[in-house]
Amino acid sequence: MRIDKNTIYFDNPVSIYSTSSIVGPIESKSKYRNYFDERVDDDMFGEKSYEKAECKFQIRAIQQLLNNAGLYIDNIDLSISGDLINQIAVSSFATRSLNLPFIGVYNACASLGEALFLGASLIDSGNYNNITCTTSSHFASAERQYRFPLELGNQKTPTSQWTVTGAGSILLSTMNNKTKIKGATLGTITDYGVIDVNNMGAAMAPAVYTTLLKHFEETGRDADYYDCIITGDLGKFGSSLLKQLLSKDNIQLSNHFDCGAMIYGDNKKAIQGGSGAGCCSVMFGGYFYKLLQKKQINKVLFMPTGALLSKDTSLQGETIPSISHAIIIENDEE
Repeated sequence: MRIDKNTIYFDNPVSIYSTSSIVGPIESKSKYRNYFDERVDDDMFGEKSYEKAECKFQIRAIQQLLNNAGLYIDNIDLSISGDLINQIAVSSFATRSLNLPFIGVYNACASLGEALFLGASLIDSGNYNNITCTTSSHFASAERQYRFPLELGNQKTPTSQWTVTGAGSILLSTMNNKTKIKGATLGTITDYGVIDVNNMGAAMAPAVYTTLLKHFEETGRDADYYDCIITGDLGKFGSSLLKQLLSKDNIQLSNHFDCGAMIYGDNKKAIQGGSGAGCCSVMFGGYFYKLLQKKQINKVLFMPTGALLSKDTSLQGETIPSISHAIIIENDEE
């Protein structure tokens, strides 16, 4: 491993050997629905609470990942998981049933970026062979966690996003696959003073902007080096704001794709698009990874985004700090 300030390069690039994705009923209507491994018609998933349903989404995502990879649970050395519920309870309870060594992570909706960096670092060290990286979210559990329970019937604002109900899992491995994680630029907590809990895009766009500038400076690359620069869940408004911020530095992102802006298309119910820790994991695992495997894209900068707030901090008048990590994913050249 070589470190240049905030950017890490792996001596032994880590294979993304397989992925999986499972989504809820609204996501199942997405134009990307055929890219998802499993589509569930019942957001309760046969359980008695939304939190238990989300736990089941995580379990199924990991089980599907193993099926896709042709592996068994005993082949996995470590599970790294994250979600949005207090004390990442969903990840803890899901992994409990799988009986795997476990590391829980929390960077809000950027948790997948944290998990991928940590997992790749452990494999690069030579001490691990197979690590699952999983994140999930659920619309109803997230609303109860961050804003208001659905039973109150609160009206959404024009800048609101719809939390994705779903889970995605990624298998990092020493087994060879042409798609590899080759490095990462770690983000720093960024806070532009946004206080509106219904405007996550405005809170998170500055974090992407900050990390992206560091990445370009430290790697010597520019936006055109990548086929896609993929952000997590800025939504439509946040994506527009990111481009405004970059325009001050004369940077144009013609190759920018945001999972939140994409997943629901023009569904007006979602307003600005998707969000949640499951948003980028189902879109990367279900859509972008398949493009990489088909070599329709070959160089990707994957930047999950997270707003680091809680209901308590918002009620206490705090602003919304955010973070974004940039994961360098490339296909090997033939």
